Amino acid sequence: MRLRIILLVVAASSLVLVSFLVPLALVLRTLAADRAVSSATVQAQSMTTLVATLPTSSLRLAVTQVNAQGKGAPVTVFLPDGTVLGAPASRSAGVRLAQGGRSFTTVTPGGVEVLVAVQGLPGGTAPGGTAAPGGTAAPGGTAPGSETAPGGTAVIRTFVPEAELRHGVARAWLLLGCVGLGLLALSVAVADQLARSLVRPLAGVAQASDRLATGDLSARAELAGPPEVRRAGAGLNRLALRIGELLAHERETVADLSHRLRTPMTALRIDAESLRDHAERTQVLSDLDALERTVDEVIRVARRPTRRGTVEACDAAAVVAERAAFWLPLAEDTDRAMTIELASGELPVRVAGEDLAACMDILLENVFAHTPDGAALAVRLSRRAAGGAWLVVADDGPGFPGADPTERGHSSDGSTGLGLDIARRIAESSGGTLTIGRSASGGGSVTVGLGPLTGPADGTRRHRRTRGGPPAYPYASAGPASSFWLDGE
Repeated sequence: MRLRIILLVVAASSLVLVSFLVPLALVLRTLAADRAVSSATVQAQSMTTLVATLPTSSLRLAVTQVNAQGKGAPVTVFLPDGTVLGAPASRSAGVRLAQGGRSFTTVTPGGVEVLVAVQGLPGGTAPGGTAAPGGTAAPGGTAPGSETAPGGTAVIRTFVPEAELRHGVARAWLLLGCVGLGLLALSVAVADQLARSLVRPLAGVAQASDRLATGDLSARAELAGPPEVRRAGAGLNRLALRIGELLAHERETVADLSHRLRTPMTALRIDAESLRDHAERTQVLSDLDALERTVDEVIRVARRPTRRGTVEACDAAAVVAERAAFWLPLAEDTDRAMTIELASGELPVRVAGEDLAACMDILLENVFAHTPDGAALAVRLSRRAAGGAWLVVADDGPGFPGADPTERGHSSDGSTGLGLDIARRIAESSGGTLTIGRSASGGGSVTVGLGPLTGPADGTRRHRRTRGGPPAYPYASAGPASSFWLDGE
């Protein structure tokens, strides 16, 4: 934006300067030529009295003195008898035309000729001689008794060379160019300051919005610049404040709702303790303890402020093994063949252990809830070539419906429709993905990509596929809409 404002001002200033300086330069050139021609004309006209009154010898001396001064254009006098006085010059067509009694200015190669006609001079005699009364000749005149020839016309020629016509024009143009460049530089400086005053507040607003986008709700825009920019900054600050208030209200609401579960759980514990069967009572109380721990964790997470700049990690192999062992007895009770294949050694991933355990519970619960008893399932955990892990949960059930099961709130079997969406968000928060497909037997298959510790965080979603790896596991999807590769150890 700053560069565009500067270019706009430069373009506008250039148009104004060109429209002003070009005509002024042309006027200066015309004035210089007119001044030179006028000076030559005045010089030629000042010689008319001398040509009309002085004899040839005196006139020659006067013309020589004028040319010797070098203050004006060179002067040449063409007398009626053909004598040429002063600066050498040819008897051009303009001179011959001026001998007819016309004074004018004409353009010739190399400059301008100024021709002044002086009429009434005796023809055929020496210039300056006239017939004396009574037939006697005046000095320099004709012999006594001779007849006076008709009056002749002398021509005074001054020549203004091209250099004289352009004298001072180049310097004036250079001065105009310097003035124009100076004005253009001044306009650029003013435009730059104007652009800075506009761009700097906008950059602050953009920076504040970027910080808000990354989850920093304490970011605020500085209220500076033009009124419009200040209003935009104020609106962004109000939006950030409102978002913080809504999030705080949401956390408190979730915590309050979770806390309300304690009353029915207390009643349930009283009922469980009244059971007579010791084994059944122990199992129910153990389940209630787990439920209470879950509720406490929900309250703790709901009240916990968003932590920025922290990296949560866990050993995926240990978490997956623990949750698979938890669900294995239920698989045995429902006559399901449960295959568990885990990568050897530690497998660190960029996700909290509680979140990965929740993801495992969601995937396995979907299998038990939406497939008939006796449908086999498999849990496989392998390493990714780029770091992280692949977690695959597949089954021999009917598979997923046509609609996207990860769409939040969508459910075709009476559930809340939040489970797979939560699992997807857990995967994406680690820098991975969640893919829905079909197993080799035609059932459902869910592949969760978990990002490495050094991978991108902050919910950055990556659609990365590792090619060239080993063949997919038997439960991996073969459908074209959700094809993927699993990396071996």
